[in-house]
Amino acid sequence: MEKRNIDRRTFLEHGGKAAGFAAVAVAGGLWLHEPERHPFRVRDDKPIVRDLRVKDIEQKLVVVRGDDPAQMTAAAIEAFGGMAAFVSKGDFVVVKPNVGWDRRPEQAANTNPAVVAEVVRHCVQAGAGRVLVTDVTCNDATRCFERSGIAAAARDAGAEVQLAQEARFREVNIGGAMLGRQLIYDAYLEADKLINIPIAKHHGLTRVTLGMKNLYGILGGNRSRLHQDIHNSLADLADFLRPTLVIIDAWRVLLRNGPQGGSLADVEERHMLLASTDQVAIDALAGAEFFGLTPEDMPWVGLAEARGLGSADPASLPTEEYTV
Repeated sequence: MEKRNIDRRTFLEHGGKAAGFAAVAVAGGLWLHEPERHPFRVRDDKPIVRDLRVKDIEQKLVVVRGDDPAQMTAAAIEAFGGMAAFVSKGDFVVVKPNVGWDRRPEQAANTNPAVVAEVVRHCVQAGAGRVLVTDVTCNDATRCFERSGIAAAARDAGAEVQLAQEARFREVNIGGAMLGRQLIYDAYLEADKLINIPIAKHHGLTRVTLGMKNLYGILGGNRSRLHQDIHNSLADLADFLRPTLVIIDAWRVLLRNGPQGGSLADVEERHMLLASTDQVAIDALAGAEFFGLTPEDMPWVGLAEARGLGSADPASLPTEEYTV
């Protein structure tokens, strides 16, 4: 693996409702973890925060280019000292890709399954007691997980794969500026660690969907109402759920007609991957690199920075580039 520290400004300037819930196993071998039973809603007036970050991890941005998504993912993880720097033995780790759409991998609407599988393998090797891959999809959950290739890839790598089940949502107060009580999928309330793995793509409302937007997939109920104040909603989610690590898949980038896409003409192969423990900086960097956007073009980035969640200026962090 070739490593090159690069000038950060130069890199930024010149760098390249769920529709329904499934509670049964899917024909073809999709393994669903059997849920523990609990009340559908648990009311509590006290706001909660799920900060799953690890202390003493170097705050930096990692950029990987290469010809193999799995090798690129491994390189990004190793740049932080390996997954053992994040995952302790026995941890319950939730891996959160974007599995929102009934699309094939080449359509770039969902996270690359090879990236998901490699993250799972590293979590298992680090000694995680349980690795769960889940998402609250927009299209039919069974078709999303199957057609994206994520179900098979995650299962083969050693993860449990779970389609969202209505009985597993819990109502909690996340205490946001826009969002108060919300239905949150219980895995995100119970996890010891969260690896957020969005794909970089266009979005009709926010212009892009990256790491913080991917957190929409933790919510139940009518998510479209959050669009009334989308930028504060995104900052609220990022404030409530602070991931252990964010890895942005940009093997393929959906440049137009997102977030669902469909036409291969809207997809560009970039063969890149970004990683950081700073969920604000990585969104700012991805927006600049793949879509030519500034933080001002992505208001949720500045709102999240104002809450102390990270830096809206990626140049304020060390940036490492790797080629594998």
